[in-house]
Amino acid sequence: MTTQLIKSSDRGYADHGWLKSFHSFSFADYYDPARMGFGALRVINEDKIEPGRGFGTHGHRDMEIISYVLSGELAHKDSMGNGEAGGANAGVIRPGDVQRMSAGTGVLHSEFNHAKDQTTHFLQIWIMPDHRGIAPSYEQKHFDAGSKRGKLRLVAANDGADGAVTIHADAKLYAGLFDGAEQADLALADGRIAYVHVVRGSLNVNGQDLTAGDALQVRQTSRLALSAGHDAEVLVFDLAA
Repeated sequence: MTTQLIKSSDRGYADHGWLKSFHSFSFADYYDPARMGFGALRVINEDKIEPGRGFGTHGHRDMEIISYVLSGELAHKDSMGNGEAGGANAGVIRPGDVQRMSAGTGVLHSEFNHAKDQTTHFLQIWIMPDHRGIAPSYEQKHFDAGSKRGKLRLVAANDGADGAVTIHADAKLYAGLFDGAEQADLALADGRIAYVHVVRGSLNVNGQDLTAGDALQVRQTSRLALSAGHDAEVLVFDLAA
């Protein structure tokens, strides 16, 4: 097994006033040639948006984009009609929700915190798709705390297994909540790598202690072991090497 620990303090950081953002990988003005991604995982941005502010309409293409809200609400509106009156999806995501937008041939969208007195804290995740030029699409599902308590709950996968949102990439994303004696294992098939990102609290992964914002890149192992959590929330990516 080979591992690389990325401390929270190693991440890039940008303070735009209304937006404070930590970048796990190179993004915008933060550039580190050694941090261009891990497998198909290209972006994890931990963003905090001030009340009444947000990202204006902008475009994406050929990327699987996942939003994972930690606190507050995020209102999404896009060129597919999501977030519009009468649209297929209301477009507002809250803690426990997982939103997937496949940009494909191109999509325009905006994201706003419409609250008057609450900061929106969320993770923006980009995963490179298996194929370029697919039709844009959107999906949003809720995964309650009970489904993640003391276990790793599959929340995104290329086959949409177990009620997960469907991503067009050879990747699986699990979310878990761990405290005290709670523990879980995850088997990794040959040719797979894993990226473990602690969202909050602290957790031990394969003997390595991690705290909020830390990540562990894992190669050449058949098993992840998660234990010794203290109010921990974690995301685990199972990726093709």
